[in-house]
Amino acid sequence: MTTERRLPTWLKVKMPSGQNYSKLQNLIKTQGLHTVCEEARCPNIGECWEKETATFMILGDICTRACTYCAVTTGRPTNLDLEEPRRLANTVKILDLRYAVITSVNRDDLPDGGAYIFAQCIKQIKKKVPTCKVEVLTPDFQGDWESLKVVTDANPETFNHNIETVKRIFPRVRAKGDYELSLRLLDKVKDLMPDGVTKSGMMVGLGETKT
Repeated sequence: MTTERRLPTWLKVKMPSGQNYSKLQNLIKTQGLHTVCEEARCPNIGECWEKETATFMILGDICTRACTYCAVTTGRPTNLDLEEPRRLANTVKILDLRYAVITSVNRDDLPDGGAYIFAQCIKQIKKKVPTCKVEVLTPDFQGDWESLKVVTDANPETFNHNIETVKRIFPRVRAKGDYELSLRLLDKVKDLMPDGVTKSGMMVGLGETKT
């Protein structure tokens, strides 16, 4: 006799619903914005959006890289939305946010990797909502420190660049990335933003070991 294996309760999530969820969903749609919650198919979207928490994703919804862990669409972007920073700032104001987190797809097709749009988003938010702190989660800009400086000069309170995984696994899950480059970028950010917060993040469960 085969016994059906039940998943633990903490692994189960409810279908997205609720007043705040619907409100945020409609706002994101009407403002023509994207979130990593939707594009990366995050299973926690219902819980987070009901708490009016989301991570904005700028520079479109098509990524020029193809990381194996990510569900964001890979392809060749066709445009650059120069009005996106204004709409994003308006959304932050409508939501009356005290802390805004902005990430992006990779835009290796752009000379600056999208740094200008990152900077404009930060500036527009600080202009419209001066009390709101801003955290950016950026790509590696292919090691272009001038592009990186464009973002840090906009003075985000927190600069995040995710390493994602350990060095041994990195080439398999981020084939177009560079582990050492990511480390150098974080070091450079600390030089450019000595008084700001520099952070990174990693996933577990991709095949790392204890040694």
